[in-house]
Amino acid sequence: MNLEELRNIDLNNIGTAPAPVRAAVILVVCAAIAFAGYWYGIKPQLEELASAKAKEQELRQVFENKQKKAANLERYKAQLEEMRRTFGALLQQLPSKTEIPGLILDISQTGLAAGLKIELFKPGPEVKRDFYAEKPIELRLRGNYHQIANFVSGLAALPRIVTLHNISLAPTGNGELVFSATAKTYRYLEEGE
Repeated sequence: MNLEELRNIDLNNIGTAPAPVRAAVILVVCAAIAFAGYWYGIKPQLEELASAKAKEQELRQVFENKQKKAANLERYKAQLEEMRRTFGALLQQLPSKTEIPGLILDISQTGLAAGLKIELFKPGPEVKRDFYAEKPIELRLRGNYHQIANFVSGLAALPRIVTLHNISLAPTGNGELVFSATAKTYRYLEEGE
């Protein structure tokens, strides 16, 4: 087959063309159908499959996390119960509104019992926080090192929570120290406060 025969092929009647031309046309049509089938049929399905595999991995991870939590559920429940007990015990260490004056008295008596001279004992206004209130008490006490240590130890031994802030120690020159601090005691805010 030569170039002249190729130019004279009637595309409207391809069936009369020579066998190699018909074979080439059939190959081109089959390739176009295969490409269109892949592009519009298979490729979207492959993308959907990849997306489903990624989603499967994500769901598998979520399932494994939930399965681990479910396997440890009893331990979590026991831990939660222990936290509730501990929180309840800590709440009992917070004085109620009516116990604050007694606690202030306990702090001053702890200082006197340690042998300290009280120069300043000034309860401040209550400061409300999220679920508790702070009652600050400015302190300035005079005594020797061991008396101050006994006072701090006595505060730690009180049945209620008392913390010390802004602590400073300064020598007086006569063998005594001036202990300045802000003692804070806390109380749980009751419903409606």
